[in-house]
Amino acid sequence: QVQLVESGGGLVQAGGSLRLSCAASGRTFGINTMGWFRQAPGKEREFVAGIRWSGGSTYYADSVRGRFTIFRDNAKNTVYLQMNNLEPEDAAVYYCAASGLCDGTVEGQYDYWGQGTQVTVSS
Repeated sequence: QVQLVESGGGLVQAGGSLRLSCAASGRTFGINTMGWFRQAPGKEREFVAGIRWSGGSTYYADSVRGRFTIFRDNAKNTVYLQMNNLEPEDAAVYYCAASGLCDGTVEGQYDYWGQGTQVTVSS
């Protein structure tokens, strides 16, 4: 089992920045990809960004590319999502997820999920 704990959500004005963290523990040796997803009220959960646990290659949803950066600290078993130039449309509950597969962008490709952290963006 892998446990994921997110932190760093909050309220920010449009144009501002937030950094989310996701600390992984447990059987992390089986993780190949870590991802961030988000879910706004009344909408489906959507992929935001992903990173290979080994090697660190990254990939993003078009809606956040150039504004968000995913990176990791393997020594701390932690993945981060730096979110800059936030827009009201970015408001959602953000979830961290872990996968034994590579480069997943679909919920079903991820095996473990955190509890979520709320991001609110005021206009």
